[in-house]
Amino acid sequence: MRVLRSLFAGMLSAGLAAASFAVIADPAMAQDAPPPPHQEWSWDGMFGTYDLAAAQRGFKVYSEVCAACHSLKELHYRDLAGIGLSPDQIKAVAAAVTVPDGLDDQGNPKDGPGTPASQFKLPFPNDVAGRAAHNGALPPDLSVIVNAREGHADYIYAILNGFADPPAGMKMQDGMNYNKYFPGHQIAMPQPLHDGQVTYDDGTPTNVAQMSHDVVTFLAWAANPELVQRKQIGMRAVLFLMLMTGLTYAVKRKVWSDVH
Repeated sequence: MRVLRSLFAGMLSAGLAAASFAVIADPAMAQDAPPPPHQEWSWDGMFGTYDLAAAQRGFKVYSEVCAACHSLKELHYRDLAGIGLSPDQIKAVAAAVTVPDGLDDQGNPKDGPGTPASQFKLPFPNDVAGRAAHNGALPPDLSVIVNAREGHADYIYAILNGFADPPAGMKMQDGMNYNKYFPGHQIAMPQPLHDGQVTYDDGTPTNVAQMSHDVVTFLAWAANPELVQRKQIGMRAVLFLMLMTGLTYAVKRKVWSDVH
C-alpha cells in the first residue's frame, strides 16, 4: 500500500511542485536541453540489485544536504531497514530529529524525538512556509522523484552535475541558476552539492560526482523499495513457466506417441 500511495501522491505532487520550483524562462527553450548521459547503476538489468553501501551514503547526503529543503513524505524511519540499517541505527537516526508528537496538556501541538514509526521529518510545516523560504518556489518532494522524471536516475544525476556559469549573452532571470540539463537551462535550485561537503564513514571520496551517484541510488531505492523482490518474483515465474512448458510438451509427446 505504501508503494501505491507513493506512486499516486508522487505523480501529483511532483508535477505541481516542479512547476513552481523549476521555472522555465522561455517556452521556446523548453526542449533544448541535451539528453542526460546514461550512468551505470547497480540495479540495472534482470539481475541488478541495489548497492546498499551506496544507498547508505546517499542517505547521509540526503540527511545533511537535501533534507534542508526537500521532503520524503512517503518514507518512515523504519523503512531504512531496506538499505541495511540495523534497528539500533534506525532508532538513533529517528531520535536525532524532532517530529510532531500530539498535543500537550493545554491542547497545543508539541514536538518530541522521532521513533522508527515516525514519518521523515518535513523541512517546513506546510507548503506556504516552503514557498516563503524560497521566494515563492516550492522544493519538490523526493519520495518518487526518480520515477516522476523522464530519464529517471540518469536525469536526476545529470541535474546534480549540470550546474555551470551561463553562456555569454544568456540573460538569467533573478534568482535563477544555469543548469545544462534542465529544460530552459534556468532552475530555481542553486547547486546543492560541492566537493567535500559531507564526510563518509567508509572513507569514500566525497566529490560531486560520487555524492550525486550515491544520493540518486538512495532516491531510486526510496521510489522503488520493492524492485529486487519484483525481479525475484519475475524470475521464479519465468522458471515456473519454462518448467510447465517442458512438462506439457513431454505429456503431449507421450499421449500422441501411438497416433500415426
